[in-house]
Amino acid sequence: MYGERASRVPDAVLWWSTSPGSGAAERRVLPDGCMDVIWADGALLVAGPDTAAHVVADRPGARYVGLRFGPGTGPVVFGVPAHELRDRRVPLADLWPGAEARRLTERAGEAADSGPCLGAVLEEEAARRLGAAPRPVDAALVGAVVDGVRAGLPVARIAADAGIGERRLHRRCLEAFGYGPRTLGRILRMNRAVDLARGGMPFATVAAVAGYADQAHLSREVRSLTGVTLGALTA
Repeated sequence: MYGERASRVPDAVLWWSTSPGSGAAERRVLPDGCMDVIWADGALLVAGPDTAAHVVADRPGARYVGLRFGPGTGPVVFGVPAHELRDRRVPLADLWPGAEARRLTERAGEAADSGPCLGAVLEEEAARRLGAAPRPVDAALVGAVVDGVRAGLPVARIAADAGIGERRLHRRCLEAFGYGPRTLGRILRMNRAVDLARGGMPFATVAAVAGYADQAHLSREVRSLTGVTLGALTA
């Protein structure tokens, strides 16, 4: 069972998931340019930005509550550049001072009997850290990059509009997203395509609407980033 809602934390989504009560359950978490803090059966973990699908084999009845931060927000909350966590899952205690990590783990544990209450604990701490953190110098650039790649603009155009060189843009993207603008663009476009296909749109139309050269291009990109076909994802 999976559910989610918009968070009161800007550019974040609160989600929760419980695995089936019997038999092993396998989940394929698609790359989305985001970072999460996750309560996983008593432990707090941080999921870094993925470059390919992350396959999780859950034990029966495993329970998760997470807060997913939009591209560029996670590094502010966790206090580390995104590329340091690329394709990784690490304990929150590895990133925050021990006392802060223990305090949040204890509060989350006390709230664990109520999914919404546990989610509120994660939201409160994230909002506090975002409010206390100095505004990133490149906050406007982060937004411009996300808007630019979603619009399908060439990297050279995004860099020129920002008034910086492509190499500097790439470095800033590594810090904010975990990878360069081209990879971010591929991932965001793939997610849009999957959403359209899951909504019932024919694959050929999905390819055209999402900005792929053709349906074969769409198929190659989906398989490259997720490890399975678009049909398997929408089955």
